[in-house]
Amino acid sequence: MQKQKIAVILSGCGALDGSEIHESVLTLLALDRAGLTYQCLAPNIPQTRVVNMADGKTLEHASRNILEESARIARGKIKDIASANPDDYTAMIFPGGFGAALNLCNFGLNKENYSIQADVLKFAKSIVDTKKPAGFICIAPVLAPKLYPTGIKITIGNDKATAEILEKLGAKHVTCAATDCVVDKSHKLITTPAYMLAHSIKEVAMGIECLVKELSLMLNR
Repeated sequence: MQKQKIAVILSGCGALDGSEIHESVLTLLALDRAGLTYQCLAPNIPQTRVVNMADGKTLEHASRNILEESARIARGKIKDIASANPDDYTAMIFPGGFGAALNLCNFGLNKENYSIQADVLKFAKSIVDTKKPAGFICIAPVLAPKLYPTGIKITIGNDKATAEILEKLGAKHVTCAATDCVVDKSHKLITTPAYMLAHSIKEVAMGIECLVKELSLMLNR
């Protein structure tokens, strides 16, 4: 059987301005436990903002690069998504963290009038258009309505305001516990709330393990 290679798309390093570190590492761990190889990818562009994680305040004059920050999580083993060939991957996963809504797209600034960063859009659309499985964690499911046709089933937990925007964009929002995941079999799409709802890292791990298990089943069907 051909070895499966999963693209894990990061958005920086830190819950408030990049990828949520727990969610990212738990994704890599769950993939490894499932016997799935992975490659971390990120856009090689500046972050939308930089936040001091100790006090939650934006550092107005600071600048960081998304690829360089994401490399911290990937232990340096990362590629610029602009140079990644979608044909080399059998699936993709987007961990959460507000960077998914600030750096991979501008949902965090523009709400329903958002757009996806060009390099991310090109790669992700190729994965979706070739009907390969994809997972979206925490706030990352906001990317999905711009990648899939209307009618997809996704979750961001029970966040009513965000769910209303997603439904306005044509998605069907499904309330889901942090320990579970929502599977849209017809679109090969899996989502889990993670820290949108979770009260502990254990709950996050359970939801991500659910997502990776379902993604693995899709790959082997």
